Amino acid sequence: MDTTRRGFLASTVAASGAAVTPNLAHAVDEHAHDHQALPSDPALRVKSLESLLVEKGLVDPAALDAVVDTYEHKVGPRNGARVVARAWVDPPYKARLLADGRAALRELGFGSAQGEDTLVVENTPRVHNLVVCTLCSCYPWPVLGLPPVWYKSAPYRSRTVIDPKGVLAEFGVSLPSGTDIRIWDSTAETRFLVVPMRPAGTEGWGEEALAALVTRDSMVGTGLPKSPEPQKAEAGR
Repeated sequence: MDTTRRGFLASTVAASGAAVTPNLAHAVDEHAHDHQALPSDPALRVKSLESLLVEKGLVDPAALDAVVDTYEHKVGPRNGARVVARAWVDPPYKARLLADGRAALRELGFGSAQGEDTLVVENTPRVHNLVVCTLCSCYPWPVLGLPPVWYKSAPYRSRTVIDPKGVLAEFGVSLPSGTDIRIWDSTAETRFLVVPMRPAGTEGWGEEALAALVTRDSMVGTGLPKSPEPQKAEAGR
């Protein structure tokens, strides 16, 4: 997690009168590396529990491996990026996606647990969509993976509804004056996926190149797609 997100959590928690502990700060930093010689206490407890369940025949190790493989290789933001890129280049698909997200996602093979009823909303020059779960951390796992720490945090869940412009500013997103910010509250029954605006200067790009510009945050509404300029420069070398 970059300093913007760490600063967002730190400032909002401090403002609410709570102290940000070193453990929280460490948890928020998604890019921090753990150089301990031994696993952390939670990791040891999980490993011990897993060993006990396997020993008693209550859990199949192959089933556990399959679950881990699913979340490492088959779900995550890369899937959502494919959906967005397809919507950018295929207007009929985008129309189906916005009309019936569940069916359109299944066209690309995405629609497993935690994503059965996903509504898709589109950013436009006049409207910016922002997703939150005010009750817990409901999130479209098949297309975005597991929710990041900041998405589950109390400051994000409360402030997004009260001060969406302020939250976006803390994430480094500045919108043109007059942009309408629409808040979508995820629930156990309904999750949301944002289709961000396609970056200018990407005319004629293929889906793979476009998908590389789509970030997880841009599909939640707390970010924008990457600029195409670095890719153009790389292609010109």
